Amino acid sequence: MYFFFRLIPPRSTYHLDMSETERTIMLQHIDYWTMLTDAGTSLLFGPVLDPKGAFGMAIMEVASEEEANELAQKDPVIAAGICTYELAPMRIGAVRKA
Repeated sequence: MYFFFRLIPPRSTYHLDMSETERTIMLQHIDYWTMLTDAGTSLLFGPVLDPKGAFGMAIMEVASEEEANELAQKDPVIAAGICTYELAPMRIGAVRKA
């Protein structure tokens, strides 16, 4: 199963004005998603620089929605209560082969 993960920041300016504590936890967030990508659970992740407000995203490949939620809740910025998230199931139309 595939899921679109949307990381919702605490404020629209978060990517520009993180506190030192928020920045430290955001670096842990990047390490976490890099680990999931290296393991093949995350197909890709990164910030979306939407003019209405930046947010994070990932495409996850997991066995169930429960697994997707468990992984999301272990994200350091979510576990710390800084950010929230949304998940949406999705179908993959095509994947470019490397």
